[in-house]
Amino acid sequence: MNLAEAQAAARRKAAVQKGLRLFRAERAILVAVEFTGERRKLGAAARAARSAAAQAQTVEAANVTSTESTAAHDLNFSASLAEFEELARSAGAEVAATLIQRRAKPDPATLIGEGKLDEIAGAAAAANADLVLFDHDLSPSQLRNLEAKLPCRVIDRTQLILDIFARHARTREGQLQVELAQLEYQLPRLAGRGRAMSQLGGGIGTRGPGETQLETDRRKINLRIDHVKRQLESVRRIRRQQRQRREAVPVPVVALVGYTNAGKSALFNALTDAGVLESSKMFATLDPKLAQLRLPSRRKILLSDTVGFIRNLPHTLVTSFRATLEEVERAEVLLHVRDASSPLFEEQREQVERVLSELDVADKPVIEVLNKVDLLSAEDRSRVEARSSAGEENCVIAASGLAKIGLDGLLAAIDNALVADPLVEMSFRLPQSEGAALAALEAGAVIRGKQFEGNLVRLKARGPASLLDRYRRFRAAARTEA
Repeated sequence: MNLAEAQAAARRKAAVQKGLRLFRAERAILVAVEFTGERRKLGAAARAARSAAAQAQTVEAANVTSTESTAAHDLNFSASLAEFEELARSAGAEVAATLIQRRAKPDPATLIGEGKLDEIAGAAAAANADLVLFDHDLSPSQLRNLEAKLPCRVIDRTQLILDIFARHARTREGQLQVELAQLEYQLPRLAGRGRAMSQLGGGIGTRGPGETQLETDRRKINLRIDHVKRQLESVRRIRRQQRQRREAVPVPVVALVGYTNAGKSALFNALTDAGVLESSKMFATLDPKLAQLRLPSRRKILLSDTVGFIRNLPHTLVTSFRATLEEVERAEVLLHVRDASSPLFEEQREQVERVLSELDVADKPVIEVLNKVDLLSAEDRSRVEARSSAGEENCVIAASGLAKIGLDGLLAAIDNALVADPLVEMSFRLPQSEGAALAALEAGAVIRGKQFEGNLVRLKARGPASLLDRYRRFRAAARTEA
């Protein structure tokens, strides 16, 4: 091998090693923080409420209740920690170690104590970690202080979620929304050090506005934010035009909402055969999907699959993704998909309802879908299925998108929940020459009791009022509500 070939081989080897480093999963130290002072406040409030409700409660019973409350809190913390670890894996990180900090209140400078900070620094150095992930939002000063004392990058919860969003954004709209959220996150966290903070244009012959580098960076980010907002407004305008065309032939919209990884995409595929991505990773669905669905009454709806929510969802994300969530705002009915197998079952419901309140859609009709019942034990599944109440005002349906369980009951519940174009029943007498009217009724309604009388066709049709009213001139009897 001559010198040129040896050099080429060395370059190829270096390129391969560089590629391996680029595609290697980043090693991360996870830091979960729990503030016991907040837990004590909540516990005291709960005890006061129990005391007011039952003055005769014994001390022993109170101790038992307090123990149960502590156990439940520890279970919730463990489940939240598992959720945080899943977030890290969804971002492509390799979890090297998980450290837990419990303290009465946050440290204003670093969030955690000095001793725990030294422990994290040692663990990061020993594991050759690339970054430290905090399951908590960090203020700009806390972020700077932590990065100054740790041997690797520091990322808080919001930045981690934004990174996952950036990975999963496929459409131009989704990418713009992620960029807007990232810019709004970065703006208050800009920091300059040393020469970067010196005045620009401060020398002889170069006197200028005297901006610091920090001010220049802020101005650039603000200009970029304005540009992205204008592009998003253009996207909203196109979406409004598309919606106006859809509304010219009114088709109800039903939106799937719920906690991330609750199984919305699997349920969406089971109902529509749309073939969208199903993944156990969090936020696998970022861009909204619409698919047509025919209900048992034969009327058509548009089913929308939306981005999942999560505990402590940053407000900037709700604001940035308002264009995507417009389908939720326009929907006539919401399907709240819940993971029936999750240990955070009730907490996830509260988080979703909080975001729906921010979107001003909490008063819409909601069908609660208890998903993933196939993962429950026989006893738990029976208890969940006993909660199904399709005929009641607060509709609850037990289902499984993956195992395709309970889908017929869910479709019937959607049919009953659509009140803007209610189902009605009407009797008709049509001449057989009205083939177009007969075909439209058979395509859009359920036909019963079809009889031929000479040149006439007698039938009963049950379907949407908008369709049946179109042929009221052939009505044989007064219309009655179904």
